[in-house]
Amino acid sequence: MKNFALIGVAGFISPRHLQAIKDTGNNLVAALDRFDSVGIMDSYFPNADFFTEFERFDRHLEKLRRQGKKIDYVSICSPNYLHDSHIRFALRHQADAICEKPLVLNPWNLDALAEIEQETGRKVYTILQLRLHPVIQELKRQVEASPKDKHFHVDLTYVTSRGSWYHRSWKGEESKSGGIATNIGIHFFDMLLWIFGGIKGNQAEVVEDDHASGLLELERAKVKWSLSINADHLPADVKQKGKRTYRSLKIEGKETEFSDGFTDLHTKCYEGILANHGFGIDDARPSVEAVYQLRKSK
Repeated sequence: MKNFALIGVAGFISPRHLQAIKDTGNNLVAALDRFDSVGIMDSYFPNADFFTEFERFDRHLEKLRRQGKKIDYVSICSPNYLHDSHIRFALRHQADAICEKPLVLNPWNLDALAEIEQETGRKVYTILQLRLHPVIQELKRQVEASPKDKHFHVDLTYVTSRGSWYHRSWKGEESKSGGIATNIGIHFFDMLLWIFGGIKGNQAEVVEDDHASGLLELERAKVKWSLSINADHLPADVKQKGKRTYRSLKIEGKETEFSDGFTDLHTKCYEGILANHGFGIDDARPSVEAVYQLRKSK
C-alpha cells in the first residue's frame, strides 16, 4: 500500500483522484486546499489529515518523512498555473507527482521539471485518460492500419456550458488557466496528436473568453476544431433535450461516439503509474506546445 497526499482536494476533478487512490488499494494520508468544503473526503478517506494552509501541510509531510511514513505520491488537482510549483514540491519531498492536465502552461517549464526529475530520481506523471478510452484506442488502430498516404479530415466540436462564475474564477484568467483551448481542450489536443501525429500547422481563428476555434494540420489529418463554454453554442436539438454539454468528433464525416466509458479512466491511469508505465513529461509535451502556440498565434 502506497501513501498519497493530494493538493486541491476541494476541486472539481479531485473525486476522480480520490476514487482512483481507493480503487488501487492505496491510502490518502493528507490533503490540502484553501477551501474547506471537503466533506467528500469522508466518503473515501475519513482518517486523512486536512490542511488549508500550505505551510502546515508542508510541515506535516516533513514530520511524516522523519517518522518513517514518507509520502510516495502527491496527486495535484490545483489550478493550472500552480501545477509547476506543486510538482516541484512533490519532487522535493522525494515523492512522485501525479498531476492533472495541463501538466504546465509553458513548454520551457517541462524542461526544468525534467532536470529536477534527474536530480531527485523521482517521476512526474500526468493524466491523459482519453488515450485509455476503448473507442479512442480503436480509432488509433484504424488510422495506423490505413494506407500511409491517407490524410484524414476531422471536425471536433466541444461545448460544455459554464455560468458567469467561470469568468470570475481563476479559470477565466488566461494567465492562470491558459484560456479556453488549454483549460477545456488540452485532452482533445493530446488525443488528436496521439492518433494523427505531429503538428505541421496550428492556427487559431477565434479566441474569445468563452469560445475558441481554429485549424490544426497534423501529419495525417487536417482538424477543424471548436471549443466553447457558451450555452448559446449548443445545437438546437441538444438544448431541447435540456442538455448542457455537446461533444462531436467526426472523421471523414462519420461521427465517432465516445461520450460514455469515462468513469474508470482515472483509475486506469493510476494503475499504469503504479506499474511504472504511466504518462510522463514526454507524453505531455506535444499538447502543451500546441496550446501554447495557439495562445501566441492569436
